[in-house]
Amino acid sequence: MRKPFMAGNWKLHKTIGESVQVAKLLRIKLADVSDVDVAICPTFTSLASTCEILRETNVTVGAQNCHWEPQGAFTGEISAELVADTGCRVVLIGHSERRQFFGETDETVNRRLGAALRAGLHPIVCVGESLDQRESGVTESVVEKQVRGALDGYSSDQLTHLTLAYEPVWAIGTGRTATPEQAQAVHAHLRSILASAVGIDLANRIRIQYGGSVKATNVAELMACPDIDGALVGGASLEADSFSQIVHF
Repeated sequence: MRKPFMAGNWKLHKTIGESVQVAKLLRIKLADVSDVDVAICPTFTSLASTCEILRETNVTVGAQNCHWEPQGAFTGEISAELVADTGCRVVLIGHSERRQFFGETDETVNRRLGAALRAGLHPIVCVGESLDQRESGVTESVVEKQVRGALDGYSSDQLTHLTLAYEPVWAIGTGRTATPEQAQAVHAHLRSILASAVGIDLANRIRIQYGGSVKATNVAELMACPDIDGALVGGASLEADSFSQIVHF
């Protein structure tokens, strides 16, 4: 039985003060949660302050990205080691917005994953197809290429804390959500890819989140699907009330 995992991606929102305020509210609103793992991913500038507020609580803090090198002449980047130094334990890798706007590739996702693993972070690797790819009927091949590219070269022992997040690009921030049937079909396919890549035992333990306009009104039907193990939540995670409702699905 896989424990559900809800993660909030705050993207480029919230000052340090605003992040701390929401974190304080979540510390209260989620204090009763023991049957769901929870993480929030604020901006880099808010990581240390948010980690301090949520220290020794049941809410983990994550970063939205990390560089593949531990240090060096990489102006504007942040290493996995620096992320971990803030108190973070989770990191998003390969989000569709990173792929779409910042040149992320399967190769760089693979390198970032290695850095996260070396730093002891728990990676959430994001995969998903565009609207054109879905309408062309190539969803399965697209996500398989992304998963295999991300995991290439890593052993099952290294990937015990891996989470996948399936995010159909056409459903992110658009208000459109994959139907439970559509989401479940891709999640089941992802689990079969994992079984081939890392073995059936680990594939059955790895959690696969759904991301794409998840909110309190649709999370329960998504979570009822056998291969959907949680959600990567965008806009609905920015307010403590709405994110708490999702966690309490």
